[in-house]
Amino acid sequence: MIRPSSIRGVALGVVLAWGWKRAAIAVAAGALSALAMAPFNAWPVLAISLRVVVWLIDGAAAGARRGIPAAALTGFCFGMGYFVPGLYWIGNAFLVDAETFAWLMPFAVLGLPAYLALFHALGFALARSIWTRGPTRILALAVCLTASEWLRGHALTGFPWNTFGYALSQPLALAQSASLIGLWGMTFLAVAIFASPAVLIDGKRWRDGWHLPAAAAAVLVLMGAFGAIRLAQHPTSLVRDLKLRIMQPNLQQDVKFNYGAKADVMRRYLALSDRASGPNSTGVRDTNILIWPESAFPFFLTREADAMAQIADLLAPDTVLITGSVRAPDGPRNGPITRAYNSIYVIDHDGSVLSYYDKLHLVPFGEYLPFQDLMERIGLEQLTRVQGGFIVGTARRNLEVPHAPRVLPLICYEAIFPGDISGSDERPGWIVNLTNDGWFGISTGPHQHLQQAQWRAIEQGLPLVRSANTGISAVIDPVGRIIAQLPLGAEGILDAALPAALRPTIYAKAGDIPAIILLVIALGTVVRRRVAEKRP
Repeated sequence: MIRPSSIRGVALGVVLAWGWKRAAIAVAAGALSALAMAPFNAWPVLAISLRVVVWLIDGAAAGARRGIPAAALTGFCFGMGYFVPGLYWIGNAFLVDAETFAWLMPFAVLGLPAYLALFHALGFALARSIWTRGPTRILALAVCLTASEWLRGHALTGFPWNTFGYALSQPLALAQSASLIGLWGMTFLAVAIFASPAVLIDGKRWRDGWHLPAAAAAVLVLMGAFGAIRLAQHPTSLVRDLKLRIMQPNLQQDVKFNYGAKADVMRRYLALSDRASGPNSTGVRDTNILIWPESAFPFFLTREADAMAQIADLLAPDTVLITGSVRAPDGPRNGPITRAYNSIYVIDHDGSVLSYYDKLHLVPFGEYLPFQDLMERIGLEQLTRVQGGFIVGTARRNLEVPHAPRVLPLICYEAIFPGDISGSDERPGWIVNLTNDGWFGISTGPHQHLQQAQWRAIEQGLPLVRSANTGISAVIDPVGRIIAQLPLGAEGILDAALPAALRPTIYAKAGDIPAIILLVIALGTVVRRRVAEKRP
């Protein structure tokens, strides 16, 4: 049994640590925190790592300028520990065309975490600037880290990957509160709940500081109870007379971007899509909607008449195809193509394009380069090697799909942005997410991507259907249950019905307003405490 005195001793050692020891403790705490994310979902580790964070910020007071620079450096070290193991898989993308990009791999594996760690540095510094004595400092940390995480999700187009709120993904009942307060509200609660045990050592006696951890535990229990009730009240219901087939080709990246492999790619897609799934199956003719992944072809689909004809021959009269593809800008059909959109097409059984969507939220360094012209002049190019970079789409809109409710399209990592779900159209009946996680190999990245897409379903109360080149393809109901999926790194087809949507959630109607209210109340509590501490 761990004695309170031994925990006090550990806490004192953390508070008094300085120099390289302090940096090492922060890096270790960050690395431990990474285990709270998919596929590990070991969220109890945050009750250790965030407790250490509180003690580190306590100890920063020994530094100059009220300890704010020391807290910022501690936050940067924590962020490096968190993001390097959490995002190591990004390095795989630079090995797809190793001859061209392998030399950039160290810059990606360390450079992106270093950039993201700046936001943790900011969060720690802000927390130190409003730090208090006693339990309210936990709220200061939760408010400031949530604010810095929100900024990370928006600055320079944003990258809210592995935000702390995702730690509350498992069990699924805990994640249901996202339907009320969204990702940023859940981030605030995750930090506040798991950092709260740090105050147990504040009093002269062990039992003096139990009130805040007890309250945090009670909030966690209430979240679980709310989620359990919500799951029980909303068993998976299905849209009648609608059958989906998701095709996961498991193509390697050097094939997907090789025009010479055009015929082989089409043969593989057609054969796999029409594969029988059981003794009574008639292949794709059993299906209303066939779904292929992002950027499915190493060519401009609608400019290849033979490919469009093959698709028309594949589809039955009551079947449509939703597929990713690069799209050429409007212009003379035989003119040169110098730029392209990353798009989704809806194609009818006669080979006609019913509608399309152009990706709005492009991936920096993957689909475009900041200061594109300058970068290209000095010899740099993005991973997809599209000269000039992809063109940004003009608007997010729902797509009309025969035999199905209107669908909101999301391409690749558009699914990690809660704000990207909102659009000017009327509410869709489901979300389709086409992606290509083949860039990242067999790693933790695709698991994290799936988890974040799962949260968009919970937040909105909408089913989400995901087609990924190498996996993980899945059908997710509007409370986040994965009702069918294909494993990572496997070729296959997935036949499933489409879950029915729920009524709009509080988050779908109010957006981030509930989370902002939480933060304002918490910040007001901290400010009142600081004012009280300054009184004679």
